[in-house]
Amino acid sequence: MIIIDYKDRRPIYEQIIERFQDLIVKGVLKPDSQLPSVRNLAMELSINPNTIQRAYMELERQGFIYSVKGRGSFVSFNEELLSLKQKEVMEKLQKAVEAAKGVQIPEEEVQKSVKRIYRGEEMK
Repeated sequence: MIIIDYKDRRPIYEQIIERFQDLIVKGVLKPDSQLPSVRNLAMELSINPNTIQRAYMELERQGFIYSVKGRGSFVSFNEELLSLKQKEVMEKLQKAVEAAKGVQIPEEEVQKSVKRIYRGEEMK
């Protein structure tokens, strides 16, 4: 479920946050489903439990999860979070298109590439 990339320059807790956000937004983790306990996930990933706790606290602050004292952490996905994530992705897409334009990639080629990527086809 969660894979840590030790070559990634970002802190481990940020990688965990991003992965859980993706799983929640994509619907892999359903609303009100329970997340692994801090201890279990730390053991599974072979990392310090404080790292997991930090990631869970940030996910809760952002509204992706909620905690129930004595029971654990649960997914609290809502439409507002999906809209925020969609906006974030569209901003990244805008920057990518501007970069393509900056290196003179024709608009038609960008459109073809986006369609291929959206369909899951290999880039040429």
